[in-house]
Amino acid sequence: MNFELTASMMCADYGHLEQEVKNLEEGGINSFHIDIMDGRYVPNFAMSLNDMRYIAEATEKPLDVHLMIEHPSNHIGIFLACLRKGDTVYIHPEAEYHPSTTLQCIINAGMVPGIAINPGTSVETVMEMLRIVKKVLVMSVNPGNAGQMYLPYVGKKITKLLSMKEDMDFELYWDGACSADKILEYAPKGVKGFVLGTTLLFGKNRPYGETLADIRELKF
Repeated sequence: MNFELTASMMCADYGHLEQEVKNLEEGGINSFHIDIMDGRYVPNFAMSLNDMRYIAEATEKPLDVHLMIEHPSNHIGIFLACLRKGDTVYIHPEAEYHPSTTLQCIINAGMVPGIAINPGTSVETVMEMLRIVKKVLVMSVNPGNAGQMYLPYVGKKITKLLSMKEDMDFELYWDGACSADKILEYAPKGVKGFVLGTTLLFGKNRPYGETLADIRELKF
């Protein structure tokens, strides 16, 4: 079964970041997920602009940049200048006064536009943006911290979005508490990709390539 795996780099070993990127590349990761937090939209700080720039320079793999910041339009140019055409940028619609304008800036820069939907955000409130974006990142945990528990009610939201994705022309991605059983359940239903953090990939004391191979060899 064809699905994408992206590494949540906020969970990486920053004492050996260059080696982490290399090992993940060699292990077969599809892309690198970059979580930017401002301590305002979410109660935490994560990766920085310089972290993102370093990883962009260290790999030819695509970047998925997840902006968990207030009013991303105020700073979107700074982030876009560090990225390459074809990289993905997700914003949270409720963090912006006019999210469609920010998404158009992402499109004009040659990036892939995306929105991230929090567990408490309804599909109905982002309906029109689903016609603009190419990717929808569904948060199965509240944003801001790694290692949180899966919120079961998100499953019904994913089912609703899966029923709409063909008509509205977007792909669906999973972020948060991504375990093997979630991939087994939702990849066959049409979820295109999964962000891997501490649940499956990081901190397991085994080569990334072995872990990623095991995931791709799951029996569907």
